[in-house]
Amino acid sequence: MSGGGKAGLDPAQKAALESWLTGQAGARWVTVIDEGRLSGGAISLNLAVTLEIDGGPQSGSHACVLRTGSASGVSASLGKAEEAAVLRAVFAAGATVPEPLFVGADPAMLGAPFYIMRRATGVAAGFRIVKSEEPRRELARELGRQLGLIHRVRPGAPGPELAGLEFLARPEPTAALQAVADFRRWAGRYAASDPVLAYGLRWLERNAVPAGDLVLCHRDYRTGNYMVDGDRLTAIIDWEFAGWSDPMEDLGWFCAACWRFGRNDREAGGIADRADLYAGYEETAGRTVDPVAVAYWEAAACMRWAVIAIQQADRHISGTEPSLELALTGRMLPEIEMDLLRHLDAVEAAP
Repeated sequence: MSGGGKAGLDPAQKAALESWLTGQAGARWVTVIDEGRLSGGAISLNLAVTLEIDGGPQSGSHACVLRTGSASGVSASLGKAEEAAVLRAVFAAGATVPEPLFVGADPAMLGAPFYIMRRATGVAAGFRIVKSEEPRRELARELGRQLGLIHRVRPGAPGPELAGLEFLARPEPTAALQAVADFRRWAGRYAASDPVLAYGLRWLERNAVPAGDLVLCHRDYRTGNYMVDGDRLTAIIDWEFAGWSDPMEDLGWFCAACWRFGRNDREAGGIADRADLYAGYEETAGRTVDPVAVAYWEAAACMRWAVIAIQQADRHISGTEPSLELALTGRMLPEIEMDLLRHLDAVEAAP
């Protein structure tokens, strides 16, 4: 992924950032080369930057991404300092994620909190990744392995991975029922006025899976949020929705129809069969996949994506952040609801 979009830092911001980074890096000076906005990131802003650091332990040239908040967000998003803490935890756990380098929690510098991480190579665009003629079975398996590593981070477990994650609340009374309550709250008036959302919420409530393991979930683990260079996975990105939850939630999100980019013949993110993803997951997670729970969380994925689409549209309609991309996301609601209904029909018809 490369830059090339419009610059994201004005001269005053750039000067302030360089001064701050000089202190953070223990350097003689730091020069920030702003290479423009990266593609993607409807909720967050991603800027390609190169840090030229003179002196100190990190002296040298570093290709990085500066990730900061947009003018508005959606209810499930973590703050950028919190997101960086999650990224640091999964990096320490050995997952293939960009290394976080610097965290700026003070919004005064750039207008919002931010963090800077190393820049990975490759592409993330889902519509490109799913175009391979043959199923990408080894990629799906590796993504399963990576998810298993991520899910080793658990609340209360010893080790450096948990440092700084105290802000993550545990779901109550269970991960499933907490999710239903969150969806209902985030949907606002649509929870009652939209018949598909009302039906879906009731189904999720009545069929909620029981409490099980609680692990750190990415909660947006899908094609489009990992980067591939050729056939090699280079980074799992976009951690702003992370939290403690049922591990089957991430598997359900990855396999949900709304994230296959039209390749419904390949149920694991449009790239391979779900059996490949599951096999990789079981290699590293220390648990087996529960297909019934995954099916439940696939329904929850459609519901969650529907609510996010509503909130993205509201960001545009309210005038807070006029954006064609946000408006078009809102227009996807009927398609998402159809995916939900089809999935529920299939679940109900299963023996």
